[in-house]
Amino acid sequence: MVSAKQVADFGYKAFSGSMMLLTIYGGYLCSAWTYSYLQRQRALKEAGPKTVKE
Repeated sequence: MVSAKQVADFGYKAFSGSMMLLTIYGGYLCSAWTYSYLQRQRALKEAGPKTVKE
């Protein structure tokens, strides 16, 4: 028979693991967005003021 403590421990570990994965994924998304933004800004700067979309 599984005790309540074992169920609670498993639930805590599962929750902690999912939060860790979400944090890592959020960091990845943030860094990917920042990289894309910086690349876009660099491309606009190199292209000059004529090609800026309004």
